[in-house]
Amino acid sequence: MGFIMDGLDAEAYDRKYGDRVLVKRIITYFRPQARRMLAVSVAIVLTSVVNTALPIFISSGLDRLQTDTTPDTLLILTIGVTLFGVLGWMFNAVRQWLSAAAIGNVTLKLREDAFDAVVRRDLSFYDTYPSGKIVSRVTSDTQAFSQVVALATDLLSQLLLVVLLIGYLFTVNVQLTLLTLGLSPFIILTALAFRKIARETVTRSRRVNAIVSAHIQETISGISIAKTFRQEQAIYDEFLDVNAQSYRVNLRTGYTFSSIFPILNLLAGFGTAALVYFGGISAQAGNLTAGEWYLFIQGLALFWFPLTSIASFWSQFQLGLAAGERVFALIDAESKVVQTGAVKLPQIRGSIRFDQVDFSYNTGEPVLSDFALTIPAGQTLALVGHTGSGKSSIGKLIARFYEFQGGTIYIDDHDIRSLDLGSYRARLGVVTQTPFLFDGTVMENIRYGKPDASDAEVQQVASMVGQGDWIGVLPNGLQTQVGERGSSLSMGQRQLVALARVLLQDPSIVILDEATASIDPLTETLIQEGLDVVLENRTSIVIAHRLSTVKNADRIIVLRQGEIIEEGSHDSLLTQGGHYAELYNTYFRHQSLEYIENAARQHQVEDIAAGD
Repeated sequence: MGFIMDGLDAEAYDRKYGDRVLVKRIITYFRPQARRMLAVSVAIVLTSVVNTALPIFISSGLDRLQTDTTPDTLLILTIGVTLFGVLGWMFNAVRQWLSAAAIGNVTLKLREDAFDAVVRRDLSFYDTYPSGKIVSRVTSDTQAFSQVVALATDLLSQLLLVVLLIGYLFTVNVQLTLLTLGLSPFIILTALAFRKIARETVTRSRRVNAIVSAHIQETISGISIAKTFRQEQAIYDEFLDVNAQSYRVNLRTGYTFSSIFPILNLLAGFGTAALVYFGGISAQAGNLTAGEWYLFIQGLALFWFPLTSIASFWSQFQLGLAAGERVFALIDAESKVVQTGAVKLPQIRGSIRFDQVDFSYNTGEPVLSDFALTIPAGQTLALVGHTGSGKSSIGKLIARFYEFQGGTIYIDDHDIRSLDLGSYRARLGVVTQTPFLFDGTVMENIRYGKPDASDAEVQQVASMVGQGDWIGVLPNGLQTQVGERGSSLSMGQRQLVALARVLLQDPSIVILDEATASIDPLTETLIQEGLDVVLENRTSIVIAHRLSTVKNADRIIVLRQGEIIEEGSHDSLLTQGGHYAELYNTYFRHQSLEYIENAARQHQVEDIAAGD
């Protein structure tokens, strides 16, 4: 079966919880529902009493009909059966209504806790685990958890029914009752034998469903790329493979759970046959009346079903326990970014210092080693280097998105690990190369970082970026709908919105992570005009591939494999003729105005020569 289970290994943050631990944790979610569950318990007792009393009433009625055949006796029996049926339905309806409300509230709380855990996870968590699998735990696993809780309430009702029924049957005939109880362990042991395989099968089923969800989500997110490269058939074929694996795993799960009830019913059939035989002998011998014999036969129908349900409970309960285990593992996943304090700085000047910092994304693959860097408050620092040199990592560490393994990072002489992240990041602005916009208007996206900002404040900040010229190009100005992920706007317009969003925060520290790398020169000019004003008196870390965002920096740091190999101004570094000069000639020089003018003159000369 190995080919069925390929790729269904647990995530690194998954844990194994014992049944007792899981049940105790589930109970903690039900404590706020104590009153409602008490009412459910009362309804369960009343339902069980009525369901037990019904066959007893019919049994005594049958015995009475043998001696009293008047219409009144038959009418009383009919009314009694109807009354018991109505009462049973009423009590059961109340039980289900109250339990549904309690289970709904518990599921709501569990889903809220799971989503809160998702929000609190650091970025390294999402770099490691597919978002589709995480979504599956928050949605489908919490739903499966609620279903098993409903199963538990049904179990309690059936258990009480069995206890009441057995208690009465002892008063009728001890030998037949003992025979009934003697057959019960075979059913219970058979059901419990399914327990381990059921838990393993269900867990793998939940994992494969998460894989399908992740694949679909990734496909939809990248559908434009797939269509651009005409890969629709390829991604469909990949989905067929994933879906086929899901089919095989879920089919095995179905076989596992569909096989238990036929086996239990077979054992119950043997028990019924035995009781019919021995009960018939007792009835012929006069030890049982016809009504009592009926009661035993009818009681078996009421006894075997709840007994098989109880016996199979632990196997079915694995559905919810496996789902609950996955949800609790997500909630309990340890964050790699750990704060040692919660200091709220009244204001942030913006001085930054790296003191012998060691950092790596993966163990044994260092990005920064014994790294030291000081950025005075208000300085604009440009980070330059080839891909993988550590530029973006420095920005992510300043934003406290990742945990460093050694050394210390200081913000205004405070260990960054001692700060309250909420208040710190409120004074931090980050603009990435590919900005993310939420579905809504441009104004709503700009206001995202400061929800209480007025329309006038948003308008003012938007006008600061490129002098506001870009707003007039939008169909409805700031009320223009951006679409999903900003699809209705160009990349340049998204960058302008993202920059305005950051500016509204009035941050003390600004990180521009290649924020102008994916836009056209005209839009870059608009952004640059805004940056010249906005970055004034703010600490700015500029990670860029554009010459315009580098040469205007107060200081340029040149990185190679996590080490600072050069630093200085644009002119001084060019004069040195080192690595920066090499990068400039390779990547930046063609962006300079002098280069563009020389290229234009060269084209003119070539055109004239061609005309001659």
